[in-house]
Amino acid sequence: MSESLPPIIDVARLHELLDEPGEGPLLLDVRWALDGSTGRDQHLAAHLPGAVYVDLDTELAAPARVEAGRHPLPSPEDVAATLRRVGVTEDSRIVAYDDTDGGPAARLVWMLRALGHDAAVLSGGVHAWNGPLESGEVTPREGDVPVREWPATRIASADEVAALAASEDGVVLDARAPERYRGEVEPIDPRAGHVPGAVNLPYAGNLDAERRFQDPAALRERFAAAGVTEGRGTIVYCGSGVTATHDLLALESAGFTGARLFPGSWSQWSADPDRPVAEGPNP
Repeated sequence: MSESLPPIIDVARLHELLDEPGEGPLLLDVRWALDGSTGRDQHLAAHLPGAVYVDLDTELAAPARVEAGRHPLPSPEDVAATLRRVGVTEDSRIVAYDDTDGGPAARLVWMLRALGHDAAVLSGGVHAWNGPLESGEVTPREGDVPVREWPATRIASADEVAALAASEDGVVLDARAPERYRGEVEPIDPRAGHVPGAVNLPYAGNLDAERRFQDPAALRERFAAAGVTEGRGTIVYCGSGVTATHDLLALESAGFTGARLFPGSWSQWSADPDRPVAEGPNP
């Protein structure tokens, strides 16, 4: 039986996986940008050989709802349909990539790992790839995964976020940029600021100067400095539940287990007038 994938791999490890005898890893292209500047067109023009495109907006999220945020988790039935479409089987080893900072790919890989699949993000994405590229549509074989419910151990509600942020039992991490955390700007969501008690740990800090994930030891030091400790609760949120998964995979890479995603994130919290909002640089 093949060794399970860590949450993050580099291009050298991907080449090793591709060179192994038998069926290689399933490659999934998750290029996406909030402004629509990258996505399917870029995939069709050039992608890793055999990579199948996955659309974040329509396949990795349910339609936006005020009470659930801008990118709610899709239903278990819809997730299973997407995974079958792109060719995921129970035995698949999956490597996902994007062309930005790993956030879109992290969303897919977090979802896959939460549902029990063997999946990893390609650190550095398409820019780190040093092999040939292909163009055109890729038609995968049909997958066969069953419908699985989202495990409660992987997600947190707004009430659970509020309770943990107000306690000393763990830490709530806000993965957004510092200026959004401080409430100086809010280009998307209803109110500016952050969840009272949440600690700002921007996901971009998980990357090095080449926009590749830092090594596990450096990531562990980063999270420990923010108050993360093994055995205490950790919940992560961002704007809409996408880039928070970047922190979640980095946490797992660093050896911290049990961290949960607040799927609705700030887009859900800030839309609820009954939820308090804090501003400034401090929790």
